Amino acid sequence: MMGRTPADTVTSAAARKGAILNRITIRSRAGNRQRGWLIARGVAIPVALGRGGILANKREGDGGTPRGQFHPVRLWWRADRHTRPSTRLPVRRITATDAWSEDPTNRRYNRPIRAEHGQPGDRLMREDHLYDFIIEIDHNMKPRIAGRGSAVFLHLARDHFSPTAGCVGMTRSAMLDLLSRISTRTRIVIE
Repeated sequence: MMGRTPADTVTSAAARKGAILNRITIRSRAGNRQRGWLIARGVAIPVALGRGGILANKREGDGGTPRGQFHPVRLWWRADRHTRPSTRLPVRRITATDAWSEDPTNRRYNRPIRAEHGQPGDRLMREDHLYDFIIEIDHNMKPRIAGRGSAVFLHLARDHFSPTAGCVGMTRSAMLDLLSRISTRTRIVIE
């Protein structure tokens, strides 16, 4: 059997880069529970985590990023700011009335809702760029349990990776690369 050449190694690496990721792992960074790493096929990218760090017992409003295994559900994106990204996820444009129910007493808790100006809910169309791309994950969905956390997404990070309210934030370039490499079958392991 012949040995592998450097050209074979480059070709194999290029083929793996475009392949769908079966699993991504998110873990906190040593010494800073509000920052972490998203690891996929041995490559680590920096991410912002919730102000409460990664929590096994997630509660509404605790600022924690939930520990567990999840899957992407769909991509929400700002078509007024960006072209549609390449992804294998179902895609939905964000409109001015799109919001997310964070009220544990509401029957639509932890689901997307339509909300007119002034109505409650986490607005998906924001002035900043955090929600220009949102990967919705299946945290607290089947079954939905009131008070166990809502609106936990993968989205864009603030400058300097300041903490989120419980989501996972990353740079725009990392988000676009991730979107091109995940599907609804990709496991998102937060540990």
